[in-house]
Order: sequence, then C-alpha cells, then structure tokens
Amino acid sequence: MKYPFVLFTFAFLASFCFFYHFVIRYENGFKSTFCRSNTEIEELSAVFRNSREESDVNTANGFKGKRKGGHVYRIHRRLPQCIIIGVRKGGTRALLEFLNIHPSVQKASDEVHFFDDDSKYELGLEWYRRQMPYSFPEQVTIEKSPAYFVTESAPYRIHAMNSSVKLLLIVRDPVTRLISDYAQLAENKAKKERRVATFEQVVLLADGSVNTNYKPVRTSIYSLYYTRWIQVFPGHQIHIVDGDRLVYDPFPEVQRVERFLGLPHRISRENFSYNATKGFYCVKLNGTVEKCLNESKGRPHPDVDPVVVQTLRRFYSPFNRKFYKMVKKDFGWPEF
Repeated sequence: MKYPFVLFTFAFLASFCFFYHFVIRYENGFKSTFCRSNTEIEELSAVFRNSREESDVNTANGFKGKRKGGHVYRIHRRLPQCIIIGVRKGGTRALLEFLNIHPSVQKASDEVHFFDDDSKYELGLEWYRRQMPYSFPEQVTIEKSPAYFVTESAPYRIHAMNSSVKLLLIVRDPVTRLISDYAQLAENKAKKERRVATFEQVVLLADGSVNTNYKPVRTSIYSLYYTRWIQVFPGHQIHIVDGDRLVYDPFPEVQRVERFLGLPHRISRENFSYNATKGFYCVKLNGTVEKCLNESKGRPHPDVDPVVVQTLRRFYSPFNRKFYKMVKKDFGWPEF
C-alpha cells in the first residue's frame, strides 16, 4: 500500500507545480478565467491560439490581437491613449466604429462618462481602467463620451490622467447638429409619454431671438468650449474630424485619424459600404459582412421653418468664423 500512496503523492505534487507555473506564466490570461464573463473569456481566448507565424486574431465578438508561434502575448485593460471628446450628435459613434476596423485599435463599447460625472470620477482611475477593453501593448485603446467637450472640468481631469493623451473632436454644421440633438431628445420624451415642444418653441424666445438657455443651442457654439481645451492641451494633440464629410465620404476622414494616431494605414475604401435603405455608410467586414449602426442612428428630423433655419445660421455665423480661426480650417458651413 505504501507505493501507490507515494505514486499518488508524487503525481499530485507534479500536477500542482505544473498548474502553479502555468498560472504565474499566464497570469493575465488564464488566471481567474472561471471568474470572468463570457465576453472576457472570448477576448482572452485569442492569446492562447497557436500559430507558426504572426497573424491577426479575431474572435466572434470582434476582439483583435496578435499571435506568433506558441508565444503568449500579455494583455491588460489599459487607460485610453485616445479619447473622442465630442461633439454630441456629431458622429462620434460612427467614428468609433470606423476606427475599430483597424487591428491596432481597441474600443470601449460604452460611453464611460468618467470625466463629466462627479460620482464616477470619485471612483478613481483604477475603476476607469477597468471599464476599458483588454488590449496588447502595441494597440491603441479609445474611449468616447461626447459630454466631455461641454464639461468645464473635463480638460483638466483628462490632463491629470495623461498629459500626452490624443483627443478627437468631431464637428458638423451647427444647425444640422442642433436639429439632430432636438430629434433625439424629443424621441426620448415621447417614449416617456411626456409633452414634446416643437423645435421652434425650444430654440426661439417669444421675441424671435435664439434661446441660448437651451443646452443643445449652446452645444453648437464650438468656439465657446474649444477655448477651454486649447488652454489645457497643445493643438497638436487635438484632431478635428469633419462630421459632415464623415457622413458622405468617411474613408479620407478616417485616414487622417490613422495618421494622427501614428497607425499604419490598414483601413481601406473597401471597408465602407453605402446602405441606401439606412442612408449612411456601414462597415464591411471580411469583404462581405455589413455592420451598421443601430436603429437609433439616422432617425428622421423634423421639418424646420426655413426662416428659423436662417435665424439660426445668422446666430452661429460669428461663432463659426471664430472656430475656423482657432482650428485653422474653414468648414464652409452655411451662414444665411
């Protein structure tokens, strides 16, 4: 009876040592796998795939990575190296999804609102880091929360996190953006069975002047908020994306962002497919599969009285010209 016991003990110790070595070596992958969600397990599985040569790794949920031979690449949740700071209803979701085509980009799926929400900011950077996706060292993690652009404390908080972070700001025709903003807010109110005022009622005062107390009106005054950002960050760390061009020809705009982020050009015109039914471009994956934004994008806008549109264009005109000078680019938005 002594020998079977010795053999059993030896086998147990050998198994324990192997398991311990395996866990230490792959502490950022295999460790605590059984405590992770299905999504995290799918992400982590990418690093355990074997291949004789380096290639892209893509799992069913779109996780991208690198594999080379039998080597395991350590992955972590990293603080973002790039943040899309706004502007609301400017095309931030489309921009994020287009950039996510790139194998060197990992995106946070949800808007985190860490730098504009005091209750979340108080949770600390470690909490914020845990909201980020897993990524490899050579990948760029991107987060987007459009509310950052209009939040007074956001530039300072982001700078305190990382003074060299790269920022993306996507802007579009201020009047078009305002109408889109109103349409979303009106739809949300209607779903809650609340009274919905007309566009004209909320953007104009009784005397016919523009109602600057209406937040969506102020959000389209880009120069007002951009001033704060360039007081904190140098201009070369902020890239301005033309949201109107992103709608009708996204490829050149995405290429410019690739250059700004220092990424090799891996996104091509073939990655974009115009969907006539939806009325905007979708992402084409693997040359065949089309991935479009959800149904809330491309919602119908209200018909606005041309006189009201003209009033709004005159109102925004001086602010637009100031913004053009600040960013050294004329977007050519209609003035009258």
